[in-house]
Amino acid sequence: MDRMIEFPHLGIHLTSVGDHITVFGFDIAFYGMIIGLGILAGIFIAAAEAKRTGQNPESYFDLAIYAVIFSIIGARIYYVAFSWDMYKDDLKSIFNIRQGGLAIYGGVIAAIITVFIFARIKKMSAPLIFDTAGLGLVAGQAIGRWGNFFNREAFGEYTDSLFAMRLPLSAVRSFDVTALMKEHMETAGDISYIQVHPTFLYESIWCLALLILLLLYRRHKRFDGEVFLLYLSGYGLGRVWIEGLRTDQLLIPGTAFPVSQILAGALIIISLFLIVCGRIKAGKKRRHVPKNEQNKRKNY
Repeated sequence: MDRMIEFPHLGIHLTSVGDHITVFGFDIAFYGMIIGLGILAGIFIAAAEAKRTGQNPESYFDLAIYAVIFSIIGARIYYVAFSWDMYKDDLKSIFNIRQGGLAIYGGVIAAIITVFIFARIKKMSAPLIFDTAGLGLVAGQAIGRWGNFFNREAFGEYTDSLFAMRLPLSAVRSFDVTALMKEHMETAGDISYIQVHPTFLYESIWCLALLILLLLYRRHKRFDGEVFLLYLSGYGLGRVWIEGLRTDQLLIPGTAFPVSQILAGALIIISLFLIVCGRIKAGKKRRHVPKNEQNKRKNY
């Protein structure tokens, strides 16, 4: 298999990009390593934010143990559920995630449930946990998306734009290749190449920009949970656009509607509605709080 990955209009030509390393005869996928790096970065960012806001960082290390496990399970269940035709004849492959197959919204849903249960058991504020951990979540997403780069997956339709990515046809999954890609396919020697939108890159950049926005906004929040709601609406806005470009969309069974695009759109509306309601409610409470107490909350 040809290992070349190119961004021709950016002048980037990578001649040999592998998808794993071998240690003592055991293959370790870059996908898993990068997902792991994203998780670690997210945990430490959440712990740092907990310390900044006067919380116990140890609580977030404890939460991470459960959240990571259940988020991976949730992400896999979501992916398999909406890609059942890929797995129904080989059930063992459901447990093989080394080649990809994790859906972020499944992970987020599982993480939200985990946080509510954890907060109830530990007698902590779930909305405050969401605000704190949300910063780590979006940072982890920005990093984790690069696992798709090494797997040559999660790309979009054919494009000849500035960020167009060129891949060997033999290196990608056949069902991700569209007629338009084949129509514009190029051949050099005995190797055929497709040129596509690097949607993993778009999402990584979008998440990084969203992280910066949340870091700047967090001191101006009016109520606990607002930062996380802003994350849901901001990420959803990017996902609606990016999901529309992808060729590996997970569809609602029996329809042509991408489930993640529909979910993202719904989250934008719901999150913005809750932010508006929360800020109105917080504004009413604020009018009854002494000015010296309001200044303390601003510094928080």
